[in-house]
Amino acid sequence: MANQKLVEKHSYIVGIYDHEETVTKAVKKINEKGLKVQEVYSPHPIHHIDVYIGHPRTRIPIAAFCFGATGTLLAIMMISLMMGVDWPMIIGGKNFVAIPTMVPVTFEATVLIAALGMVTTFFISNNMGPGKKEFMFDRRTTDDKYALVIDLDRNSAKSKEEVAEILVSLGAESNPKIIER
Repeated sequence: MANQKLVEKHSYIVGIYDHEETVTKAVKKINEKGLKVQEVYSPHPIHHIDVYIGHPRTRIPIAAFCFGATGTLLAIMMISLMMGVDWPMIIGGKNFVAIPTMVPVTFEATVLIAALGMVTTFFISNNMGPGKKEFMFDRRTTDDKYALVIDLDRNSAKSKEEVAEILVSLGAESNPKIIER
């Protein structure tokens, strides 16, 4: 019983929009009306929509730097141990550990470790992986529509009907979907 996860169900209302400008303006107006937008799903990135929704700045660049630094340090350590300790050879009159000869391998190791680390971080942070069942509020958001999702449980000041009217008045399709999840 202690390891059992509690799954909290929420009611969502989803407004479907045709244009990026319309959904961006709708998010701003909804914020002005005191409602909190849960998420916006779109077929392409909408720059600065995360600011309007209120999402905190991502820490992914920090992880990228850490993975890159790890790759750099591992490459320098590997080259130094191989060329300076395990198999010391004088090649072309250079020192055992010559920094200019380390640059290409160090660069490639940095990129490799950073890329693999970022892919892993992305999958873990987004709770993705093999066998994970997908959930989409509306499949059309992968093609040409924009979905604005509002969590009705977190916006209990207004009824479902009031929120639906607000979405339609801001350009959503005529019947916003209510989804229990």
